[in-house]
This record gives sequence, C-alpha cells and structure tokens, in this order.
Amino acid sequence: MSERTRYSDEELQEFKELILAKLDKAMKDYELLKSNVMNSDGNDTSDTSPTFKILEEGANTLGKEEAGHLAQRQLKFIQKLQAALVRIENKTYGICRETGKLIPKERLRAVPHATLAIEVKNSVNRKS
Repeated sequence: MSERTRYSDEELQEFKELILAKLDKAMKDYELLKSNVMNSDGNDTSDTSPTFKILEEGANTLGKEEAGHLAQRQLKFIQKLQAALVRIENKTYGICRETGKLIPKERLRAVPHATLAIEVKNSVNRKS
C-alpha cells in the first residue's frame, strides 16, 4: 500500500472548519486586546490627587504594555491560521515542510497551523 501524500478533500474541509472557528475566536480576542491598548480612560481628571494619579498611570501603562504584547502574539497566531487556510486551498495543508510526509491528524487538531511533524519540531527545539 502506498503512503498518502495529502489529506482528502473531506479531511481538509474538517480542518478548515476547525481553523475557521479558531480564527473567529482569535479575532475576537485580538479586538478585545486592541481596544484595551487603545483605551484612554486613565487620563481623566476625576482624581486630582498626584500620588494616586502617578500610581494609577503607572499601572495603566504597564497593563497596556502587557496587552500590547498579547495583541502582537494574537495577531501572529491569526496570520498563521490564515496561512493554514491558504495551504488548505492549495491542498498542501498537513504536509511537513521538512519531511514531505503527512503530519498526524492529532497534531493538526491540537495545533492546526502546524507545518512540521512533532518529531521534526522537537529536533529543531533541541538544536536551538
């Protein structure tokens, strides 16, 4: 029996639905994080005490910085999911870019944007 070189159209459709669901959630999370970064309600004049104002501004700045980092990570995740959708359309989804063999379904269900089989990924991580 010959080894399969790609997933069937039905399997690709299953992965597409999974990715679209994850993409929808990721976009909502990204918008929430982005609005947190853009929010400017820490600069009102309701509290005029200089001590509280300084502490509050420091906490707001730190919170916005952290939200900014999370938003950047989320955007990167969104881009990886979108790239996975392109691979589905090209029928190259699920193929390890190092070995050319199919990435197991279990890995793709856990990490739908994966481009490396777990063995290859682990060996790359050990080299780093």
